[in-house]
Amino acid sequence: MLGYALVGTRDLERARAFFDLVFAELGMARLHDAGHMTYWGGGFDRGAVGVCLPLDRNSATAGNGTMLAIAAPSREAIDTAHTVALASGGVDEGRPGVRAGEGASAFYAAYFRDLDGNKFSLFRIGES
Repeated sequence: MLGYALVGTRDLERARAFFDLVFAELGMARLHDAGHMTYWGGGFDRGAVGVCLPLDRNSATAGNGTMLAIAAPSREAIDTAHTVALASGGVDEGRPGVRAGEGASAFYAAYFRDLDGNKFSLFRIGES
């Protein structure tokens, strides 16, 4: 079970503003703020996603082949969060839609990159 995931940013205040908007659509609230990092989620016991300034003080870079996938409460939440991400400066990496399966095993997802190039998937398994 994943406890938390952390991605780097070059501008923490800009990243905080971006993720406050996007994660609100998924029911995720800020869990922890520190001088160099912030986490969002429904509680650390249910997993959290954070952004930070790199501790080595070098520029944050997006991982090649790295992607964080966040389970969403509904397809509508995915649609709205994806729209908010793009309207807030994120880059589309895949519009919302069913990727595989059908019915109870349907995999519905959308993909975007944040302001620092980190790739995210928002997904839901099931019919709604």
